[in-house]
Amino acid sequence: MAAGHAHKLYRHGHSPVHALPPHTKLAAVFAFVLVVVATPREAMWAFGGYAVLLGVVAYVARVPAGFLLRRLLIEVPFVAFAVLMPFVAEGERVDVLGMSLSVNGLWGAWNVLAKGTLGVAASVLLAATTDLRELLLGLQRLKLPPLLVQIASFMIRYGDVIADEMRRMRIARESRGFEAKGVRHWGVLAKSAGALFIRSYERGERVHLAMVSRGYAGAMPVIDEVTASRTQWSYALALPGAALVVCLLGWSL
Repeated sequence: MAAGHAHKLYRHGHSPVHALPPHTKLAAVFAFVLVVVATPREAMWAFGGYAVLLGVVAYVARVPAGFLLRRLLIEVPFVAFAVLMPFVAEGERVDVLGMSLSVNGLWGAWNVLAKGTLGVAASVLLAATTDLRELLLGLQRLKLPPLLVQIASFMIRYGDVIADEMRRMRIARESRGFEAKGVRHWGVLAKSAGALFIRSYERGERVHLAMVSRGYAGAMPVIDEVTASRTQWSYALALPGAALVVCLLGWSL
């Protein structure tokens, strides 16, 4: 499986969280998100508890708050959607700062923001403490369909190759005095996109033939066997376990 270089979300470190096997972290994040989604939206204090748990994980993993907050900007479109919900939703209305807002819309907005932010934060922490190659090995260890894992592996490996090809084509256009300033230049950009597609397709064919000639039969060989001890599983599942306790308290109160 191609190693590639570390992705931008990854933060190199030697913390206990970094040292955990990737499949244990994947299972822990998945279980944590399930618990968060199952929590009733009215249990507002429970979501605060989840945020504290993620803060503890970030502290143990030595992931700075600024690093985490900058990566959370990816959920801005969801925030914009949530902000609109109180204005467009139907049902009982309430006046807030002179504006008539829907009660159901306010609860819906809170539900999206709270659960979405916690889910994204957990995913960012996973990416910050686990290299892409380790993530793929973890997915393989969790017995996900091998074809999906291979597709993800090739996408990660050749995404940078295609991006570099786009960069070279852009430099070639600019060296000839081309600048995309309006609609009249869309034709040139469309031709460039078509050329990029053809080059990528041909490269894929060459890579596939090279793999077949080296004995590829539909499955990649497993070079590094990733295992986890009971202690490592218990450390990884401490996060969703604590979140489950908070969730049960939220249902009971």
